[in-house]
Formats: sequence, C-alpha cells, structure tokens
Amino acid sequence: MSQEVFENLNKAVIEGDEDKILELTHSAIEQGLSPDDILKKGLIPGIRKVGELFNSGEYFLPELIVSGKAMEKAVQQLTPLFHGETASNTGKFLIGTVRGDVHDIGKNIVIMMLKSNGWEVTDLGVDIPPDQFCTAIREGNYNICGMSALLTMTMPAAEETIKALESEGLRDKIKVMIGGAPVTQEYADQIGADAFGKDAWDAVTKAENLLKMN
Repeated sequence: MSQEVFENLNKAVIEGDEDKILELTHSAIEQGLSPDDILKKGLIPGIRKVGELFNSGEYFLPELIVSGKAMEKAVQQLTPLFHGETASNTGKFLIGTVRGDVHDIGKNIVIMMLKSNGWEVTDLGVDIPPDQFCTAIREGNYNICGMSALLTMTMPAAEETIKALESEGLRDKIKVMIGGAPVTQEYADQIGADAFGKDAWDAVTKAENLLKMN
C-alpha cells in the first residue's frame, strides 16, 4: 500500500497537481508513513523527474514552477514532523544559490533536512555573488558552505566563489559543498569543492562527514 502511495505522489508531482499532492501527503501521514520516506520515496523522485523533463526541453518554466510550488506546500506539511529529530554531530551551515540562479526548491529541502538533523542553518537566499559568500564566511563561524546551482549555465559561479574564497584567504576556514540537478562529483572535484550532495539526504550525510574532518 505504501509503495502505491509513493508512486501516486511521484505522478502528482510530475503532473503539478497541487490538490492531489496535498491530499496524498496528508493520507501518507495519516497512515503513519515516516516523513523521511514520504519525501525520499514520494516527493523527491517526482520533482527530479520534473527537472529531467525541464532539462530535456519536454517541460518549460511554467511546468517547473507549478510542480515546485505544489511540492513546497507538501514539504510545509511535513516540516513539523521533523522537529525534535537531531543528530549527534551538528554544526553551522551556510547555504545559498549561486549568482545568476534564482531557484530555491532543492536548497530549501536541503535546509529542512539539515535543520531536522540538528544543524544551525543560515540561508543567504538566491542569486548570491561570490563576494556575498565571502563576507558571510568572514563574519560568521560556519563549518560548511553549501552552494546550489540548478542550471548548467550557473555552475561556473560556484567555481568563481571558491576562487574568491581562496583569494580572500578564507578557503581553509570552511568546507565547501555543492549540489544541484546538473552538478556531478566530477565537477565538484574539478572546481576544488570538498563534497558533492546528490540529494538532500546525501547532503546531510556528507555534511556530517565533513564536520568530523574539521
């Protein structure tokens, strides 16, 4: 039964059916399914498919926005259920979407998962230039800086930010993680990032690993 719920959630997200998404999310909660599973097995695969369809040209910006907004409302339903869940190792996480990119869906899911695992998260927002990342890191006391890039054309901004941290003498002060639909481990290695988060759960795991290295 739970697998059917997850598959229906996938489909509803892909179709951008907000009413159905909220109904299925509520039903999954009522059935006692874990919020982690609802996100990981129900919502996330759907929004990933939407991203794939967008990148391949089968979906356009309106479809991406509709599905994203509907999913955000479902995530809001789940958020209170994560309260109180903490990890043994927590730290301070700075995050933002890189310059030229105004997408925040993936970033916001990562933030929710980090917070649910006991992290203190500072969200810079979207379209963040390298100097703003540098200022925040210089003035704060963060363990990790996370950068999100959802478009291939904005990925170079992540490399520019890392170079700016190096030129400002800040690179050794913080670990850097990048993520986003077009980002790969190879690209993370190429630009000198410390880690690549392929999804929200991977990001949390990698963040905990990086914290142990500090």
